Amino acid sequence: MCKLAEKIFMYICGPERNIMISVNKVAVSFGRFELFSGISFQINQRDRIGLVGRNGAGKTTLLRIIKGLVSPDQGEVVVPENTSIAYLPQQMVHKDGKTVFDEAMSAFSEVLQLEKEIDSINLQLAERKDHESEEYLRLIHRLSDSTERYQLIGGGAIHADVEQTLGGLGFLASDLTRQTSEFSGGWRMRIELAKLLLQKPDIFLLDEPTNHLDIESIQWLEDFLMNYPGAVILISHDRAFLDNVTDRTIEISLGKIYDYRASYSNYVELRKERREQQLAAYRNQQKLIEDTEQFIDRFRYKATKAVQVQSRIKQLDKLNRIEVDEEDLGTINVRFAMAPRAGSIVAEMKSLSKSYEQKRVLEKVDMVIERGEKIAFVGRNGEGKTTLSRIIVGELPYEGELKNGHNVRIGYFAQNQDELLDNEKTVLSTIDDIATGEIRPKIRNILGAFLFSGEAADKKVKVLSGGERSRLAIARLLLEPYNLLVLDEPTNHLDMHSKDVLKQALVKYDGTLVIVSHDREFLDGLVTKVYEFRNRKIKENVGGIYDFLKRKKLESLRSLEINPQKPKQPEKSKPESGRRLSWEKRKERDREIRKLENKIKRNEDIINELEEEMSDMNSLLESPDKETLMKLEQDFFGRYERKKQKLGSEMDRWEKLNEKLDKYREEKL
Repeated sequence: MCKLAEKIFMYICGPERNIMISVNKVAVSFGRFELFSGISFQINQRDRIGLVGRNGAGKTTLLRIIKGLVSPDQGEVVVPENTSIAYLPQQMVHKDGKTVFDEAMSAFSEVLQLEKEIDSINLQLAERKDHESEEYLRLIHRLSDSTERYQLIGGGAIHADVEQTLGGLGFLASDLTRQTSEFSGGWRMRIELAKLLLQKPDIFLLDEPTNHLDIESIQWLEDFLMNYPGAVILISHDRAFLDNVTDRTIEISLGKIYDYRASYSNYVELRKERREQQLAAYRNQQKLIEDTEQFIDRFRYKATKAVQVQSRIKQLDKLNRIEVDEEDLGTINVRFAMAPRAGSIVAEMKSLSKSYEQKRVLEKVDMVIERGEKIAFVGRNGEGKTTLSRIIVGELPYEGELKNGHNVRIGYFAQNQDELLDNEKTVLSTIDDIATGEIRPKIRNILGAFLFSGEAADKKVKVLSGGERSRLAIARLLLEPYNLLVLDEPTNHLDMHSKDVLKQALVKYDGTLVIVSHDREFLDGLVTKVYEFRNRKIKENVGGIYDFLKRKKLESLRSLEINPQKPKQPEKSKPESGRRLSWEKRKERDREIRKLENKIKRNEDIINELEEEMSDMNSLLESPDKETLMKLEQDFFGRYERKKQKLGSEMDRWEKLNEKLDKYREEKL
């Protein structure tokens, strides 16, 4: 039995070894352009690597080389035998003809083959009567071997694994029997991601896996990858996702790589420190070289100094010259035009509804968008965020009432805005064709600000990368002074630098902003109100994105505590060596449970009271008239911040009390 357990463990977890993929002196060129210049690094078991760099730096190419889809011009990638690699590209070719569940099940090709084999053998055994023959015994042995292998690789649990993984990525139970062809490209990408996760390879190579995920699914994927026993290499422009998943960052810049044993945010600081140290050492060495050369020039022809001169010349020849890493200094310089003044109410909706054939997406939505607000639309995919955005800009019909305010001028960035560009036009003509009036002489400056200077402005749109197309689409928004910007996933293809600069430009923008995004880091510090879309309704949440997520976490914990319909999780098996609690201990345990229940009740009362008080204070802050504002006491904002902090600490206390209560309830009676 012990040997069988050991065999199972070894099969599932593998031998205790580091999986090492070696990238050795890899070089890649396109014509005269050198993408990589002799780069080398190793990938070890349980590495969590974030691959970062500008759009076009070669991140995707490097993943394809590791997977074996592309061969380098020089160098090699050494992959140990039997090492499995799963690769998720940004774009995939999808096949029709299966349900979501069946397509996800195709990840278990070996398991499905074994199921067929076991069924076939059982059928043969049932039909045969020669129970003593060698052929019958061979079938018995085959059945035994196949069944053992089936159990070793978890064949009995694959259906539950499929349902759990698809559920984590946002699919409803009713979606599993639908045809894959009924889903959008983003949802079909989730199916492909689910297939990779279910394969449980030694190494994941993920290229922008969060582009088509909502915030809840991103958080689920974070948890999965953080606890995964294999290695992960991912490309992502989602800073929070990188920080939560990775502990190593490899930067590709100007053909070289820089390897940091740190998460993305720590890498940014370390990179800055490294460059400062490098510059200081370089300056010191240059001063030494300059002084030495001056000494040589001064005493070169003096016989009495010949020995010293020759010594200094040899010193220079042996000197290991410090080189300062080249820095990719190109950056976007964006500033939106001053917004024309609009009315105090920019848009007002009353009982607004929207259906697509038989499917109701929005049901009697009420919302008021006020001048100067910066708000985020968040929620699961398919809940109506893009639909409401398109209704606001006038692209879709609807039921109910929508009234735009006085002098509202709307600029819109669609989720597929880069795909709407004309592939045959040049970058310059794309802007020139719609520029009018005083802006026309400035279009070259605008393109230069978006890194399309010189010959880059004459490129055709069809040769641009995804990030370049997104930058061009955003540049179009600068051509007119809008006072309401509606942006639907504007950061999907932008690199870190471009996102940071765009975020700062939007922070400074003096108009009204409505933004659909799943990028928590991008929204943090940008929006002050979050609308959550769920079950055809929207819910207003005052505060930033992390305030919203914290409240969501608390609501989820409460629903788990009070929802009697939720199925209980199977209890973990515990060692049977311990004795059951004595009568006295049971009595003591019950007393502690009652105390904790009372504390939780008082704690929930405090939380409810604080939430009501903050709701009243928020009402004063949201739309105060001048008279109300003058009446606010001097310490109003101080009290507001103190209540906000107290609410956070009470929420944390509620969590800890419930954890303690669960531990008492799990003790043996």
